[in-house]
Amino acid sequence: MNEYDATLKSVLTHLTSSVLAAITGFQITRWHNVELPAVRHRRADLLGETSNRELFHLELQSTNRSDMARRMLEYSLAIRRKFRRYPEQAVLYVGNAPLCMKKRETGPGLTYDSTIIDIRDLDTEPLLGA
Repeated sequence: MNEYDATLKSVLTHLTSSVLAAITGFQITRWHNVELPAVRHRRADLLGETSNRELFHLELQSTNRSDMARRMLEYSLAIRRKFRRYPEQAVLYVGNAPLCMKKRETGPGLTYDSTIIDIRDLDTEPLLGA
């Protein structure tokens, strides 16, 4: 963190709530001192590139995960950082239990939709001919 960040943080965290509300639009009642976790060594299952230089990320999943949409968003951002472009993405669900993962991650100013494909919904003919 550079010296200006530290100074500005100190000033902002000591302002009155009415001044903070004028700046942020919110009544801040307390500040959290938090180090955000860094994802390390996250490995996408399959990342391909088309002849048009488009990236396609396919994640294989055998269990239902309640955080799958968020994980796909994290993969998308990590791939963007490394390759400087966003991938098209899909999750291929191959589990035994019925598919029940949520496809959307939302938050203030954020809506992310992921594609989740249940392998049972695929036409088996092309798979059998492979």
